Amino acid sequence: MALGLLKRNIKHPIYYILNAHTIEACLKEDLVMDSKPNPPSPPSIFARGALYVLIQALLLVLLFFGPSSLSGEKIWTGSISHWLFWLGWILFTTSIIFSGVAAFQLGSNLTPLPGPKPGAKFVRRGLYRLVRHPIYFGVIMLSFAWFLITQGELTLAYVGLIFIFFDIKSRKEEQWLVTTFPEYSDYQKHVRKLLPLIY
Repeated sequence: MALGLLKRNIKHPIYYILNAHTIEACLKEDLVMDSKPNPPSPPSIFARGALYVLIQALLLVLLFFGPSSLSGEKIWTGSISHWLFWLGWILFTTSIIFSGVAAFQLGSNLTPLPGPKPGAKFVRRGLYRLVRHPIYFGVIMLSFAWFLITQGELTLAYVGLIFIFFDIKSRKEEQWLVTTFPEYSDYQKHVRKLLPLIY
């Protein structure tokens, strides 16, 4: 009986040869999978400029909630102050609409961070034919409108700080954009950065 079991358990030599090749193939496949590099992890929000977003938020808080004047008095009085006040509100509303349209035209490329999103596409249509950073221009216009509303010398200083900040932020952002989109260099030659037709 033991001899019969032994005979049943003994396989043909070809069976062992085929199994050996199968095992070898599996081992090679495992080695190839282990040798494949891991996909790169997406850059962190700080690597894409989160610090700029934080500074921008602080500047806007200062603009809207900080003191507008050292003396508490407006720069202008009388009818001039009245007309500038309403002009400011018109400009304020226009700037919000302008920035909103610019954000809409970015579509899925829209991000609060200056660094472009992975897989972003180059947008050159609509308001981006007038100025390279229309959202920034809208915020600058909004801050100037707030100066016309408050008419304080400190608010005017905040406007200057915001403009300088966006100039610095856009320079860093465009370093990333040129790297991501080679055609961006040509775009820079034909479209102004922050102020249409001016700067």
